[in-house]
Amino acid sequence: MTFEKKLKSYRKAAKLSQEKMAELLNVSRQAVTKWETGTGTPDISNLIAISNLFHISLDDLLAIQNPTQTPDCLYQSYISYDIAELKHFDIRLGGAHHLHLQIVDSEKIEIKLASNSLQQLDKILKFKIDDSRSKLDLELNRLANLTEARAKKELSIFITLPQKYLRDVEIAVNCPQVELNNLVIEQLELDGKVEQVIINGGQGELEINSNLDMLVNIISFTGTVALNQISATSRLQVPADYDFKTKQKGLANKILFEEEQDIAENCSNPDTENIIELNGMKSELLIIPYK
Repeated sequence: MTFEKKLKSYRKAAKLSQEKMAELLNVSRQAVTKWETGTGTPDISNLIAISNLFHISLDDLLAIQNPTQTPDCLYQSYISYDIAELKHFDIRLGGAHHLHLQIVDSEKIEIKLASNSLQQLDKILKFKIDDSRSKLDLELNRLANLTEARAKKELSIFITLPQKYLRDVEIAVNCPQVELNNLVIEQLELDGKVEQVIINGGQGELEINSNLDMLVNIISFTGTVALNQISATSRLQVPADYDFKTKQKGLANKILFEEEQDIAENCSNPDTENIIELNGMKSELLIIPYK
């Protein structure tokens, strides 16, 4: 079930109108309407408020159908490509509204493009694949009159990658929201103009390069999450029982912690393999625990 359908289902089960739900969440009714129709996405603070309102976990709220299933959109395009050996993956996607990436036990890449407004996706968007012995380059090219701005509003991308053939992955995308599921990989590097990242499961090393102010939500992950930013102010939310330690590198960067509305420094756990790292320069990262 998609997020918007799940949200509407929870609201109706609680016998709440959109107006009453908006009042309880301290948002506008128009915001709730956008969330339920898929024309808008709640930020992380609102996602937490929604999960608290319906007494469900963020994991349950954000769990989206497997990308190998057909997304609930009017227009869709699908490609798959078989892989037979370990490779470095370089994936360049350009602009999109939403990217959902999942690593699975398979022997192929599967990609679905989906939209409720962009027709003939297989004609206005084309994939270029360059496959060598040790590296696979995949680039999504826009054709016709599809602009980057429109793609960032109306295009969703669902990708599954084969775990046993992944050496490491680089992904470039300009996208308001990125979801990373079952990220079992040695290293993944995410580049581009990204505003919100949800990390749900997996282990390895994740590097996020974005100079926008970001919201990053770790639902579960074992390993290193590194943010590389310049002159940015970002927030990173973790479960209250998530053990981690921090590394602060670069020039004039600062990591802060929030617990019950109080800001404190140096309150991470040094005896854990989970690392949250801030690199770059003149940036600030606020780490916020949630229940």
